[in-house]
Amino acid sequence: MAKVRTLVITGYGTNCERECAFAANQAGSDQTDIVYFFDLTADKVRLTDYNFLILPGGFLDGDDLGSAQAAALRWRHMRTKSGRSLMEELRIFLDAGGLILGICNGFQLLVKLGLLPALDGQYFMRQVSLSHNDSAKYEDRWVTLKVNPGSPCVFTNGLDYLYIPVRHGEGKLVTDNESTLVRLQEQNLIALQYVDPKTLEVTQDYPANPNGSPLGIAGLTDPSGRILGLMPHPEAYNHPTNHPRWTRGETSTLGTVLLEKGIAYLRTR
Repeated sequence: MAKVRTLVITGYGTNCERECAFAANQAGSDQTDIVYFFDLTADKVRLTDYNFLILPGGFLDGDDLGSAQAAALRWRHMRTKSGRSLMEELRIFLDAGGLILGICNGFQLLVKLGLLPALDGQYFMRQVSLSHNDSAKYEDRWVTLKVNPGSPCVFTNGLDYLYIPVRHGEGKLVTDNESTLVRLQEQNLIALQYVDPKTLEVTQDYPANPNGSPLGIAGLTDPSGRILGLMPHPEAYNHPTNHPRWTRGETSTLGTVLLEKGIAYLRTR
């Protein structure tokens, strides 16, 4: 049975790394390391020594150039001390069967690196982006999510609905044309959608959809199903008492189930 070695990247404004590491350990990771981005470039750590990469939420570079824009440029253009390309390291990591989970700012980074949605198998090409919420303000609330049963995503396999928190100001998926949304549907790369908590129907209505994302898109996967990016924070719901109505006896499936699914998948490799 394969061991799961989890790498959680931090630095430059990331602030959810400890929650992510805790959630990974809780989900069964055999080894979990929180590593600063520049430790990769200094050759202190190699991405390819791990098989589960988590890009946590936070406010990378203060979102000053747009969410995760500066971080994407670092990944694209910086090299390690020994001259290795970080983008090539990412490619090798994925070719070896590694999993990537990008949460909130991490999702924003994945789309700007072109790792999501990778329509037609075109990786490292930016095809979509994430922009300001329609409300024009930071949203901090709990949302109900529907899992797409037709998605290849290994993190959501076998799940139906989730109830987890969001906390972001730039979570609306944007595309250059309508056909991109059609292709996302046709290729089943929409992994998670915001739904009305009463009807469980996909919605663009506020506040059930906190950002106005078309088709209620809350998370995307890639054609392999081994990359998941989502705006809500599954790691923030890691115990029943995190639920906003737990004192009334209300609970639901923990958000950490997404990490459990990913880790279970890796153990079979």
